[in-house]
Formats: sequence, C-alpha cells, structure tokens
Amino acid sequence: MKLISYTHNGNEAWGAVVNGQVSDLSQATQIPTLAEFVGSDLFHKKEELVKNAPIVAALEEVKLLPVIPRPEKIVCAVRNYMDHHKEVLAAGMHRELSEEPPIFLRVWRSQCAHNDPIVCPDVSDSLDWEGELAVVIGKGGRNISEENAFDHVAGYSCYNDGSVREWQFHAKQIASGKNFESTGGFGPWLVTADEIEPGRKLKIETRLNGEVVQSSDTSHMIFSIPKLINYASTIFTLSPGDVIATGTPAGVGWSQKPPRFMKPGDVCEVEIEDIGVLSNPIAAQN
Repeated sequence: MKLISYTHNGNEAWGAVVNGQVSDLSQATQIPTLAEFVGSDLFHKKEELVKNAPIVAALEEVKLLPVIPRPEKIVCAVRNYMDHHKEVLAAGMHRELSEEPPIFLRVWRSQCAHNDPIVCPDVSDSLDWEGELAVVIGKGGRNISEENAFDHVAGYSCYNDGSVREWQFHAKQIASGKNFESTGGFGPWLVTADEIEPGRKLKIETRLNGEVVQSSDTSHMIFSIPKLINYASTIFTLSPGDVIATGTPAGVGWSQKPPRFMKPGDVCEVEIEDIGVLSNPIAAQN
C-alpha cells in the first residue's frame, strides 16, 4: 500500500493512493498525522480502512508533502555503502571503516516533497545529490534488537540527502552541510513494509537531468537496516514516524573529477525498485 501526506483545498491530511486516486484516511480514522497512524493499532487494519475511506481527489490534484512532514527524528547513516566508501578513499579522503554505524541528525525543515524544489543555498555552489532508501519507523522502542528490528518498520520511501559540501567539511561533524532548508527530498510516498520482503536487495538509481549518476543496490550497505535500527534505538527511543536514511551509494558529484553539483534548472530523480521515483527540480534560494 502507498501512503502519503498531502494538502488539498488548503487542508493538511494523509491517506492512501489506490489506482491513482487519494483516499482520505485522516478523516476515516480521526488520526491527524501519518506518523501517528503508523504507530497505532489501526495501522494493521489499513486495507479494511481504505475500502471504506472517502476518495477526495486524483493524485495529481493534491499537493504532496514530505512523507512524514515533521518527524521527531531523521537519522542519517554516513558512508554506509562499500562502493561509496571506496570512492571517498579514491577522492583522497582517508576514512577508516567504523565498527559501529556513523550517524547524524537532520531537522524536518530541511526536507521537501516530491516535485517541490530542492533549494541551492545562496552561500554555496556545491549542492550534491545522495539518493538513499528511507526507512520509516512504525512501532517505536528503545534498545531494539536486530532480530526484532523489522517488526518496527512501517515502510520505505526514497530520500535525496542533499549535501552542501563545503559546509559539511567545516568541522568533523557534518550536520551543518546536511540541514539547509529544503535540501532533502523525501517521497513520493510510503510503501508499507508488507509489500517488500525484509532485507531484500533493492536497486537504487539517481539521475540528474535524465543522466544516471548513481546506480547500485542495497546489498552494498555496510550496516544493515536492523543494525541501524538497533544502534539508533540504543541512543534514543525511536518514535512512530521517525525516519532513517540508510546512506548513499557511489556516484556523488563531489567525487567526480572535476566535481559536479546540482544547480538551478536541473532536475534530480531518485528511483528505488518497487518503491517509486522521487523527482525534484533544483531552484535558487529566494
């Protein structure tokens, strides 16, 4: 099932996409947000709820929001693909493989929806793409074991972890280059976990103006989804709607010679097998 957050006629809502039509589940359940829904007992009754929910519009008639518009936490994995780790080394940055997953946090205002612009900040011309698989937490928890981790996954989406490179390198902590407003594309929808076998290899591809710049699959992850969930939940309690961006494969613009970055007028797409395509035009900061 595909679940979305959206606005229609000025009202924020969430629902399901079925045959190109949007069913309003926020009205049917009286649960105000998708984040709250995926953590509720009603989440396991979603098929029944969709059958009885009112259809409000065709998909193209609503404005999509980031899948989870205001998650409590966006946990992002760093250098979590072996092919990306190797290209970082080849680019001259000495980075040892970590024994535990290196992570950082994004803020929700750094996100933007499918078809909304990723914004180039006016202080930089080094906005880079990073296509990633996003995991959305359903059942929250602390100290979640790797064995039980997939029980806590509500579903999956596409993420573009847009990175302002020279700001990322201001210090050893990279978060300053990862949190400019409207640089992280997230969408178009959440594909529920029952649609994708846990741990299955998924092809991931990023395109800039139609040209393939990243092409890999999730089997190249260094730390698995269960490990990322286990590690993050050891630090803090994971809450329904929290997002884990699982890292990017090789092919980022910074590693190219000469480096190549997104600029206003470009279009960047992230496509993940059995999930969909996240597309964002690139725009200058107003």
